[in-house]
Formats: sequence, structure tokens, C-alpha cells
Amino acid sequence: MQASGRPETIVSDIPSSHHWTRDIGFSPDGKTLYLSVGSGSNTAEDMGARPKGGVEEWARSEPLGATWGAEEGRADVLAFDPNGKNRRMVATGLRNCSGMTVQPATGALWCVVNERDELGDNVPFEYATAVRDGAFYGWPWYYIGDNEDPNHKGARPDLAGKVTVPDVLMQAHSAPLNIAFYEGGNFPAEYKGDAFVALHGSWNRGVRTGYKVVRLKFKDGKPTGEYEDFATGFVISDDEVWGRPVGVAVAKDGALILTEDGNGTIWRVTYGG
Repeated sequence: MQASGRPETIVSDIPSSHHWTRDIGFSPDGKTLYLSVGSGSNTAEDMGARPKGGVEEWARSEPLGATWGAEEGRADVLAFDPNGKNRRMVATGLRNCSGMTVQPATGALWCVVNERDELGDNVPFEYATAVRDGAFYGWPWYYIGDNEDPNHKGARPDLAGKVTVPDVLMQAHSAPLNIAFYEGGNFPAEYKGDAFVALHGSWNRGVRTGYKVVRLKFKDGKPTGEYEDFATGFVISDDEVWGRPVGVAVAKDGALILTEDGNGTIWRVTYGG
């Protein structure tokens, strides 16, 4: 069969305002298409206090932690057949699931998440996590487990105890944008199976944080919860930076490719040991 060359819409009617970038990924067997949809706001300010029919009825008929109103169908990860059919919701409460990718060692779906702003310099943590089927990660009512967002105090007691705690916590406002697992042969052997995360950096914190690439450590395919600096030096002072990491990818030769949009450059990082 010969391709027509004409664009074809596979998935339509996806909200496109605010967190408008969309990541896609495929399951290892190629039978599932994943699509992340970011929130339409910081903390669901325009969602409305109650959905039509009330919260109890909504909770009975919708996936755990699903939002409504202006946020309906947002802050989640969706799954489809590769042709865009059989839409279903995989996980909810992910404010902006970025850099979605599949972990080669386990086939698990992973992403990094920019959490909400305006709760203080150190609250809440950003995070990297495996995206578990049926899980609710808290937004907008809770964060990092049962920590209730003060903007929604007392609004959803039914969700307490049902929030999935993410795998790797990162300093608040680091703004992680991309994650890539390392399976290459250029870096030392201990890097294999670990992940690199690009931290775009804070814009609303007293002292800057982020603006670097970090290495998430894994053991036997599971995250240890630790991460360490890998590429730094993008910050000149608390008033000025020259680089803001955005994307990370592993080249076929095992080099790490890094992009940043503070100065508009692309870097290729190799090990010369």
C-alpha cells in the first residue's frame, strides 16, 4: 500500500490552551498510544466548585480524581489504539506530564511533572514517576500524597488516602521538562538504566533552582529516589542565566543530546574517560 502523503488526524478534540504541549508514546508492543494532556491552569481556578449532578455522582461515574468544567479531560494521561480508537483514561492528577517516555528495562510509562505555583519557595516538590494505570496523583486537590492544597481545603475528603505518591521527588520549582533513559554504551557502565532529566529552572522563587540536567539513579529497574547533578553552570547569578535545559535524548552512539532555550543551543555530551 502506498501512503497518500496527506496529513491524517488520529486523535482530535484535545484541549490546547495553557499547558498546550502534548507528548505521545507507544507501549513496547506497539498496541497502545499514550497521550499526555496538561492542566488548563495553575490550581483549577476556573473549574467550578461542583460538577453537574454533584461531586458524589461525578466520582461514581468518572475515573478516580477526574476533573470537570474547564479542566475536564485535562491533567491526565490518555490511551488509545494506534488508530486513535478506544480512548480511555490511564491516570489523573498529573498537572503537566512532560517528556513522556517508556522505560526500556521494564516497559513502564514515565514522565516528569511541573507542580503548581504560589504555595511558597519550597512547596510542592516537582517529580518524576512511573505512570500507573488507574492512579490519581493529586492535582488540584492534593500534592505528594495527602497534602491538601489550601486553595481547595475540604473540597474532596473522599480522595484522601487515594493519592499515589510519585517515585522521585525534586526541589520545588525546578521545572522538569524531559526525561530520557540511558541504554547507550558511551558512558560508564553504572549509567546504564539510569535516567537523565532536564530542569528548565524556576521563575518564581527567591533563589533560583533547576537550570541543569540531573541523573536519576535506578537499581534493578527501580528508582532509588536519589538524583545527582550531571550538567550545571547555566546560572550566572540570581538575576541572570545563559541557558535553560529543555530536552534530553540519547543518540545511537550513546552520546547525550541536550537542548536549552535560554540561548538557543544544542549540546552533544560524550564520555572521554
